[in-house]
Amino acid sequence: MRIDQALAVSAQLEGLSDSPKLDVELLLCAVLDKPRSYLFTWPDKTLTDIQLQRFNACVQRRLTGEPIAHIVGHTGFWTLQLDVSADTLIPRPETELLVELALAKLPVQPCQVADLGTGTGAIALALASERPQDQVVGCDRIAAAVALAEHNRRRLQLHNVRFCEGSWFEPLATCFEPGSFELIVSNPPYIDPQDPHLVQGDVRFEPASALTAADAGMADIRHIASQARHWLKAGGWLMFEHGYDQGPVSTQLLQTLGYTNVETVKDYGARDRVTLGRWNPEGVSDAE
Repeated sequence: MRIDQALAVSAQLEGLSDSPKLDVELLLCAVLDKPRSYLFTWPDKTLTDIQLQRFNACVQRRLTGEPIAHIVGHTGFWTLQLDVSADTLIPRPETELLVELALAKLPVQPCQVADLGTGTGAIALALASERPQDQVVGCDRIAAAVALAEHNRRRLQLHNVRFCEGSWFEPLATCFEPGSFELIVSNPPYIDPQDPHLVQGDVRFEPASALTAADAGMADIRHIASQARHWLKAGGWLMFEHGYDQGPVSTQLLQTLGYTNVETVKDYGARDRVTLGRWNPEGVSDAE
């Protein structure tokens, strides 16, 4: 089979994928260990028997709905290439909005940043790569996720970030004093466990613990928003990703807890995606 013939296999993925042509290109690049430009520069190159076997196996996995990132073992996020596994959520392009907003709010001077529920380490590593003067810490309660994030850190040779195992804020207590952080960022689980989309598409292959939360998806967000007040400096920022319909309740939550400058920012698809607020100790209420 030639490369151009292999690319035509994308027809098998029509209706099963939103991007069948891109899927096949990425699978073929992984098999050949070549960039996408190679596919169109050398369309008449013939795959070896081993390459063809590997390609066919990858296509079959994709036909079952398995995510491309899991099949090839990596994905792009921000300017980084990250290894992924079934133990964590696959970093998605819309989450790059968190990185953009964080970079816009961080001060010029060095500071400390925490990424809660770090998964692959995507957000923490992106911020560390852009802000070498800062100290970044990423926390996750899943040991395999922490190991993967650390693997990505070593591969990217980023020395101003570390990863700790533990639930949400628990790991911070061993290394930091309350009020240490200029920014706390998180992409927590925020999907309602009853959401029908959980049995559709790529998310079927991702850990439910990284996707769903009680209280119609708001339980972890409420916990983070409440406890972040103890760890933020006065004037520090909290920001988190959430579902397209959770902007109003997230805004109300932060305002009730005493945050100021609260706003919800839309992603490039014009959907509410991130809510952020500035911690103002003078605005504390009794609500938890």
